[in-house]
Amino acid sequence: MSRALFFRCCLGLLLPLFDVSAQVHQPVPPPAIKNLHWLIGHWERISMKDGSSGYEEWQKSGENELSGRGVTLEDSDTILIEKIRLVEKENSIYYVADVPENNRSVYFRLTSIDDCSFTCVNPEHDFPKKIVYLKKGNQLVVTISDETRAIDYVFVKR
Repeated sequence: MSRALFFRCCLGLLLPLFDVSAQVHQPVPPPAIKNLHWLIGHWERISMKDGSSGYEEWQKSGENELSGRGVTLEDSDTILIEKIRLVEKENSIYYVADVPENNRSVYFRLTSIDDCSFTCVNPEHDFPKKIVYLKKGNQLVVTISDETRAIDYVFVKR
């Protein structure tokens, strides 16, 4: 067999291998917002000081968005209303918080997700830098943190 023929045969056998490896290393698309639908509903905060209460409510507000609000009450007075959203855009999912003390929305990029939890981060934000939602049965534990402190909020689905 001539060298040229041998080379063509080898090349013919190797090219499909390169194609397969290119397909194997394709980027994985980000999770869709539908993977967070377990969050939809009314979550009542527990373990608060006497006279205080709070809740988070989440609903589907579009094909690529969940919207919610976090409310803190003292007796019957509203102390805080935080508008929150989970938005799928630019090939990522973002947790977007609108709170009275910030002039504009704060975006936290989703960095991990599984069937009952997700983590979002914004290393540029003062506090928190990280937000973790973890569902345990009918309870929801939300942890906000930075490098030095962490605060847990525990909710029950109603």
